[in-house]
Amino acid sequence: MRDTLRIAAIADLHVKKSSAGTLQPLFAQISDSADVLLLCGDLTDFGTIDEGKILAKEITSSLRIPSLAVLGNHDFESGQEKELINILTDAGVVVLDGTSHEMDGVGFAGVKGFAGGFGRRALGAWGEKIIKDFVHETINEALKLETALARLRTPQKIAVLHYSPIQATVNNEPPEIVAFLGSSRLEEPLDRYRVNAVFHGHAHRGSPEGRTKGNAPVYNVAMPVLAAAFPDQPPFRVVEVPVGEEVPA
Repeated sequence: MRDTLRIAAIADLHVKKSSAGTLQPLFAQISDSADVLLLCGDLTDFGTIDEGKILAKEITSSLRIPSLAVLGNHDFESGQEKELINILTDAGVVVLDGTSHEMDGVGFAGVKGFAGGFGRRALGAWGEKIIKDFVHETINEALKLETALARLRTPQKIAVLHYSPIQATVNNEPPEIVAFLGSSRLEEPLDRYRVNAVFHGHAHRGSPEGRTKGNAPVYNVAMPVLAAAFPDQPPFRVVEVPVGEEVPA
């Protein structure tokens, strides 16, 4: 049995109709570098069935390790997210949405997440109904994350998101859009359940790494962020987690 689980993570693939064949070398390289791949949302550009089928073919033809995914906002664009999930599931991808999955003593909990801002500048559920609905969407995603984490009984817990739970990994983005890149409401369950690592995407100009208030590492694995931060490396992040023993956060 392996001593560590090598977790590769990537986000914001934005697969288009013209993407056929372009991801196969990357997936092959990931297969040689890791034991499991996390796909952290915006897997497609417009969330269409055709884009989903192209991504599924890229995965089945070149990815040789298990994969887990959450959807991103782009994957909802065409209103075909259920069909997209079915396509990915048929390709062997475990799609997380308020659900959890265990592998070699490591637990994974995933949700898309949502926007709303961070800390004292977070949007409150007050005023017009549309504002309350917006905030409640974020609260519901945080509750789904909490439910998924609560199901895990593993020493290691990994959170898979699309939107960021902290502001640190969206820094460098234009300040006007920061509130739309994540929500600190997602942070509380991460620290309460003492996750060992968090992966997300969505913020293309953000920072590659930060920490929650409870000191859990948070990795922004959006492809543009990784390409800019590590120009001499392929645009995915690998983190090793010990198998079967408690790791302090």
